[in-house]
Amino acid sequence: MTKRFSDDELLALSLLQHIVFCERQCSLNSNEQLWFDNKLTVSGSQLHRRVHGEAPRREKRGDVVIVRELMLCSHILGVTGKADVVEFHKVPSAGVLIEGCDGFWQPYPVEYKHGKPKVDDCDRVQLCAQAICLEEMLGSEVPEGALFYGRIQKREQVVFNKELRLRTQDSAQKLHELVEGGCNPPAELRDCCNQCAMKDTCMPEVTGSSRRATNYIDRALRDQTE
Repeated sequence: MTKRFSDDELLALSLLQHIVFCERQCSLNSNEQLWFDNKLTVSGSQLHRRVHGEAPRREKRGDVVIVRELMLCSHILGVTGKADVVEFHKVPSAGVLIEGCDGFWQPYPVEYKHGKPKVDDCDRVQLCAQAICLEEMLGSEVPEGALFYGRIQKREQVVFNKELRLRTQDSAQKLHELVEGGCNPPAELRDCCNQCAMKDTCMPEVTGSSRRATNYIDRALRDQTE
């Protein structure tokens, strides 16, 4: 990805998580402005409120400076958004300078998720995009970060290696192509659909294929006659 996006072309960073999870969900959200909550998304919102709560936007705990809701931007990826938390860990050298703090500090993004670690890379891509934003904004390398999962109450360390960075760049490019194209990809019924807040709107059982549509209609007719 060599193009640099203008401010007017920036898209929501959070959409990268959606496009990796499901391109159709991402398209319905970005192109059609559709979104509905379910118990999982509501629980996730509650977790984010607990994270921020009444805590100060910035605080220092020993050799760690914690900054909440830091605005992020990357004109290389063409995205902008807020980080849940960015920790700055004190390092001997090669970090960034922080006003009011002595020494050098290594940025370390932390994203909070309601559930548990996922099989796909959707959460890791979102976190990696935050790291790329920080590198572009601060001029310092961000080699790793963490995902905190509420269900297991643990952090998963994420190393921003070459493979993940390329996946993030490809996802950002695909996101811009999806938004510029303005067309919604066809639905595909998958196991993860049952966890999706958009299932009733997307209707993968109906639109996924003609066979699935026939089966869906047959079931609906049977339910009405029973």
